[in-house]
Amino acid sequence: MEIINRLKNKIVVSVQAMPSEPLYAEQCMIAMMKSVVKGGAGGLRVAGSRDVKNAKAFFDVPVIGLTKPDVIPKNWQEIVYITPTLKEVISLVDAGADVIAFDGTMRPREGGCTLKEIIKYVKINKRISMADVSTLEEGLNAADLGANILSTTLSGYTKESQGVSQAEPDFDLLENLVKEAHLPVVLEGRIWEPWQVDKAFELGAHCVVIGSAITRPQLITKRFVCRNK
Repeated sequence: MEIINRLKNKIVVSVQAMPSEPLYAEQCMIAMMKSVVKGGAGGLRVAGSRDVKNAKAFFDVPVIGLTKPDVIPKNWQEIVYITPTLKEVISLVDAGADVIAFDGTMRPREGGCTLKEIIKYVKINKRISMADVSTLEEGLNAADLGANILSTTLSGYTKESQGVSQAEPDFDLLENLVKEAHLPVVLEGRIWEPWQVDKAFELGAHCVVIGSAITRPQLITKRFVCRNK
């Protein structure tokens, strides 16, 4: 699959902001995408139809699309909120996303939608499916259902993965998925240092997705401020 091959050994940058944040404005998101692509990003991971359409219009790199609610619910560790149903998947396909990213856990979805249905729909529409998981069991289940790519995105952010360290990426999950799932595996989550990227590729990561360390200035600033207290 061409898109999967184009992502191999690349740094993908997650360019996202919540509607309540200043950078959510459309021109700000486009400017951020331009900046990271100019810096060498080999792909973009963006949220919502608007940003997917702009990413496809302006850049010749693979675009990973997902959806999130305008406000993250307080019980976010317990529910599916990343591209949760077929409705959101359809919107991303219509917007032109090359890769559709979705919650790949085994938790129940709104309206009875199933993970199997989501993966099947993505396949029928000739797009690449990326299952964001938090555990090895979830990754193997998504692989069995036909997912094309697995990502460690949700590790540490679900009740099923609460014991995972918040200090660094989940290298153990990455390594185990690479060994057992026999699919391209993406490292995403808590990546702040270049050496972590190097380690990810040494462990067999297909590509690495970096978000906050590059595109969330409020979180970058907070890290420095907290160190100074």
